Amino acid sequence: MRRAAVAVATTAMAVSLAACGSAKESDGGSDSSDSAAKKGDDIKVGLLLPENQTARYEKFDKPMIEKKVKELTNNKGEVVYANAKQDASLQNQQVDTMVTNKVDVMIIDAVDYKAIAGSVKKAHDAGIKVVAFDRLAEGPIDAYTSFDNVTVGKTQGEALLKALGDKAKDSQIVMMNGSSTDPNAAQFKEGAHSVLDGKVKIGREYDTKEWKPENANANMEAAISALGKDKIDGVYSANDGMAGGSITALKRAGIADIPVTGQDAELAGVQRIVTGEQYMSVFKSYPKEAETAAEMAVALAKGESLDSIANDKVDSATTKDVPAVIVPVVSLTKDNIKETVIKDGFYTIDEICTDKYKAACDKIGLK
Repeated sequence: MRRAAVAVATTAMAVSLAACGSAKESDGGSDSSDSAAKKGDDIKVGLLLPENQTARYEKFDKPMIEKKVKELTNNKGEVVYANAKQDASLQNQQVDTMVTNKVDVMIIDAVDYKAIAGSVKKAHDAGIKVVAFDRLAEGPIDAYTSFDNVTVGKTQGEALLKALGDKAKDSQIVMMNGSSTDPNAAQFKEGAHSVLDGKVKIGREYDTKEWKPENANANMEAAISALGKDKIDGVYSANDGMAGGSITALKRAGIADIPVTGQDAELAGVQRIVTGEQYMSVFKSYPKEAETAAEMAVALAKGESLDSIANDKVDSATTKDVPAVIVPVVSLTKDNIKETVIKDGFYTIDEICTDKYKAACDKIGLK
């Protein structure tokens, strides 16, 4: 998968996806002028999310997308929701069901970006537009919104080097990457390596199946056994859930006070940052990403142009020049909790600073 790039083309695409041959030959959907007929506000949006273990999907993405669709359709638009619970085959079945039920557009966060390609083509062949959400699904997608994933990895890597300080060149770390079925994970890894390689020794590195904390925990136990508990100076973890699993293994082995990265600003991750167990997370504006996905979906369903929404273009392995919106990210540490997750309404101070964490919150001035 190639990184997002600012579009340089100024002319609209001359042909629609439907006029192209295979998905491999197709271009990204541009202004949706190939829609059979423009629709009003009475649209049906299929929302397919990948799993329910990571807090963001149920807590942020689903309600935010539902709210924005309602706002954009005068409360007439309907969101049909399905969660694949980390099962790629189930997600393909969910797409088939939505095709059968004739939704007007789908927002898909793919469990497996390659495995979803056939289902995306089925939707395309049925005249249903597809917005790839958070992960760049393969197949003839019409729009995409996510974060600059390489920048996410760089942000994590830079934070880890900052935490290690002058000792970085003599330090050894463990890298806990995400799932090999997620294209984002490959880009996080790419960004992290671009910063870490040559600056710190990477003792062990893992691609963590399904992003599961318990799998990260097992990987970390293997790393401790292989390297020795006194030979691990830091952990690159691609997200907060795996950071939690890794930290549990580190604590069990008596390893403390080493920097661990994360991503997603999950409540448990923020609380670990407050106590110092986790050094940082990557704060991503889910409201902006979710609202953008909803805006794209509604515009596509209505046969409207994406020109006023999408300023970037991305290429996948199968689809070129897909209209895209890439949302910025922020390094979240104990020093900017108020300016990030609290200011954006992710959590209140009371939610973060429960009795268990009150003393730690007081210590960093989080009151």
